[in-house]
Amino acid sequence: MDTRANLANFSVPALITSPADVSRLRREIKALDEYMHQQELRTPGAPSAMLPKLSRLLHDLATTNNLNLLDAKTRGELDGFLADVAAHAPVVHISFAVDPSSAFLQKIVQWLRQNIHPSILVRVGLQPSIAAGCTVQTTNRYFDFSLRQYLQQHRKLLVDGLTKLGTPETAALPGPEPASKETA
Repeated sequence: MDTRANLANFSVPALITSPADVSRLRREIKALDEYMHQQELRTPGAPSAMLPKLSRLLHDLATTNNLNLLDAKTRGELDGFLADVAAHAPVVHISFAVDPSSAFLQKIVQWLRQNIHPSILVRVGLQPSIAAGCTVQTTNRYFDFSLRQYLQQHRKLLVDGLTKLGTPETAALPGPEPASKETA
């Protein structure tokens, strides 16, 4: 099966953001496939287990691509597509100071898919030392958009500004009066 042709058959919705999401979807499709196979083996009229409930990710993937998951061939093609995504889709690692909301992460993934690659995946990491902003790492590049990095780059300007505040000209500027000690 040609990987490039298989990647072009389906699109990855913005709700699916990470390699872990792709692995979870593959497990869910295999479980659905196993359930359908067991239903075929049952004798007609025998009690059967309920159809497994689809996750939001799988439902969104099926809806986006107009897929009928009851069809074995469609499930097989979808599993092949997800295997190709897991093996060949570019992965970007983005670290934030705090855990980003899912809506924010979906916006980032949507932008990356429109501007970089249609099936790019994002791994999110936490790095509290960056204070604010983020760091972005690909297989061959590293970008630091953190407040920490910005302050380090502008350290001289910051030190000069603080030094200027401590000079005698600025010391005479009006400010709060120091508390005086009264003796009785």
